[in-house]
Amino acid sequence: MTRRPATRLSSLLTTLLVVGTATVAVPDPARAAAPATVCRVRDGRLTEISGMVATDSGFVMVNDGADEASRRRIFFLDTRCAVVRTVAYPSRPRDTEDLAVGADGTVWVADTGDNDRTRSTVALWKLAPGARRPVLHRLAYPDGAHDAEALLLDGAGRPVLVTKQGGSAGVYLPAGPLRAGATVPLTLAGQVRLPLTTTPNPYSFFGRRLVTGGAVAPDGRRVVLRTYADAFEYEVTDGDVVAALTGGTPRTVALPDEPQGESVSYSRDGRWLLTVSETAGQPPGTRPTVLRYARPAAPTPAVSSPPAPTASDAAPTAASSGAPTAASPGATATAVARSGVDGTRSLLLGVGVIVAGLLLAALVGVVRARRTRH
Repeated sequence: MTRRPATRLSSLLTTLLVVGTATVAVPDPARAAAPATVCRVRDGRLTEISGMVATDSGFVMVNDGADEASRRRIFFLDTRCAVVRTVAYPSRPRDTEDLAVGADGTVWVADTGDNDRTRSTVALWKLAPGARRPVLHRLAYPDGAHDAEALLLDGAGRPVLVTKQGGSAGVYLPAGPLRAGATVPLTLAGQVRLPLTTTPNPYSFFGRRLVTGGAVAPDGRRVVLRTYADAFEYEVTDGDVVAALTGGTPRTVALPDEPQGESVSYSRDGRWLLTVSETAGQPPGTRPTVLRYARPAAPTPAVSSPPAPTASDAAPTAASSGAPTAASPGATATAVARSGVDGTRSLLLGVGVIVAGLLLAALVGVVRARRTRH
């Protein structure tokens, strides 16, 4: 079938756009240096680790919905990842997915997993310092069931839940104070949409879109969400975690090829991001390993008209300023981030020029064909 010139032009435009979008890959905003190994968990009860938080004495960890009673506990570990204490629940949790620790040392456990979207309520367990059993608090979504695997605490100590769903994840807050023995409604406080990356992971595209954990820095000035592939860190102002997630621009740290990364925490000094993966289904002998990644470097504030440097304007040393040196992982990630963004812009500009030129040539051909026929 013979195509009309207008149809050929439209087909050419479509082909160019498809080829352009298929071949131009936007690189990740930052690529972390290879992570350091902190310690390996050798306790056989911890193979489905879904939540972790660092403490002054080590770590607290939980499994997700474990079938064996010995795994349905809150595990306390020392700095070498050896289990030193466990706390049982007074009743069976459904699907524990994340952890947080309050300013007073209270451990919060998010019993909020719901892969099949069938739960009418979800729950938070609160374990006060020195307590022998956690207390159950039930919550209900205003818009149907959700699967949530990220628990955060804002500056006021309020729990914040972030759902595990593609595209925009929901950010929910309790509508009022939690009450033991009662169900408190949740309210939708906003949505967070994570940047696209190309970080390799076991679940490909979907693994880059699903929030599997979160944490707030010890000083409350930063918050991080993670997927199976990356960590996204936001600046927090005045303890407003919701505003940071729903209105901020994150910095990215790639967490490539973790087996099933569902946990993230800040180190106690706030300098590092710590992660650990589930190992259920991995080759025999695989141990959950706590990994340490360099945090992304904070952006430099823009200055409209910088003054000319003088002899007295000596640059501060890395040791005095706390900034990463040129050879440090933070500096490397920042340099790659800048070069990646600049390279992407140049590539897109070049593709745009080529597309424009080809379209112009096609249009000239159409005009000439019409003139020849007339």
